[in-house]
Amino acid sequence: MRRVAVLLLLFLGMSLIIPIQQGAHDAGARSLLIFGFLVLAAYTVGELITPLTLPRITGFLLAGILFGPSVLGVVDGNVITELAPVNRLAIALIAFLAGAELRWKELREHIKILLGILTSELLLTFIAIVGTLLIVRQYVPFLQGTSLAEAFALSALFGAVAIVHSPAVVLALLTETGAKGTVTRTTLSIVLVADVVVVLAFSLTLAVARAVVPSDTAAALSAGAVAWELGGSVIVGALLGGAVALYLRFVERELIMFALIVTFFGSEIARLVHVETLLTLLVAGFVAENTTRHGAEALLKAMERSAAPVFVVFFALAGASISLQTLATIWPLAVGIVLVRGLGIWGGTYLGARLTGASPDERRYTWMGLIAQAGVAIGLVAVIAENYPERGAGMQTLILSVIAINQLVGPVLGRVALARAGEIGKAEKMNEDEGATNDGGALRRSSGAIAEA
Repeated sequence: MRRVAVLLLLFLGMSLIIPIQQGAHDAGARSLLIFGFLVLAAYTVGELITPLTLPRITGFLLAGILFGPSVLGVVDGNVITELAPVNRLAIALIAFLAGAELRWKELREHIKILLGILTSELLLTFIAIVGTLLIVRQYVPFLQGTSLAEAFALSALFGAVAIVHSPAVVLALLTETGAKGTVTRTTLSIVLVADVVVVLAFSLTLAVARAVVPSDTAAALSAGAVAWELGGSVIVGALLGGAVALYLRFVERELIMFALIVTFFGSEIARLVHVETLLTLLVAGFVAENTTRHGAEALLKAMERSAAPVFVVFFALAGASISLQTLATIWPLAVGIVLVRGLGIWGGTYLGARLTGASPDERRYTWMGLIAQAGVAIGLVAVIAENYPERGAGMQTLILSVIAINQLVGPVLGRVALARAGEIGKAEKMNEDEGATNDGGALRRSSGAIAEA
């Protein structure tokens, strides 16, 4: 009840203050006010739903819907546009943190099974989703009135986002349950490596889509521009990651400020030299993590602390961007895509695990940990909306609807998988028997803001 009262007081306060701000014609002050309101309101809603065993990100999204244009209207379309820099900063933070979670030494030990499951699962899911959209394209708002080539390009762009998993949800679940074992290891490795693969695939798909369907905000790209957008992202990201590694080795001070500088200037550099921001920051995080003696743990902790309010507002703005009026007309399509995606993940995971000789538990249960979606998927759809404001709005609503459903179902299925595999609580027991293990430490490094996402 206390949290409900806080939420009501926040809303009443904003109802009184916003008319005064509008009268002063100070858009900047109003946006800053609403930023602070979203931090408090979304966090409160996130706390309200935690007793229901739901992730806080779901609460952030619900807060955005509640206070967005579709319901109470505290956050209107103009504010969403004015707070766009928050989205760009959050995308950069998410990409860097995801890249830093990829530790080469841990990945190469199980590379055969990992690549087998990852390849078949992503390909089968992507083909299933794109094929479904093309078959029912007359009922898909953002595909109506397009040629076959344009419909294929936009469907592929949608599919490249729909196949994304959620390392943050998996890490949070493993931290909560203390799970350890083959299913735990395989699931975690897949969701981390999948981020790299998906960002690469998305960057290429976006470049091709902009060539077939010219962006509303940018001209069509030439082959050379496409090559630079991808290859240049790796180069710029590697240089940025190297600079971060040098700073951590020789300076390692004021890490919270340095974390914000890295992500802000990293995204700005990527924009100025016309490379993909997500891929650039992901490569930077990977290089920084794997070229320093003790990894980038101190920087990541500082980045997570500084990112907390940014992530809260980012997800709340994503919720505010959902049009309930549009959602009411497309919910059957959203549910259908969720089912197709789930079947693709299940079939692809089982096939890959069987072909690579994975254990029976990996064949049966790994797919359940791959259902959830969160940060990176929302970041990618924000990029689509920025490139295609008109069609991207409909695509964003549909993808966010799919993400919301998967975010509710995914953590529950993930916990069921770990319980059935008998891996819950094993990390603590093995740590007591064997001392501090490498895997146990790795599973607990990600906490704070990214774990909540």
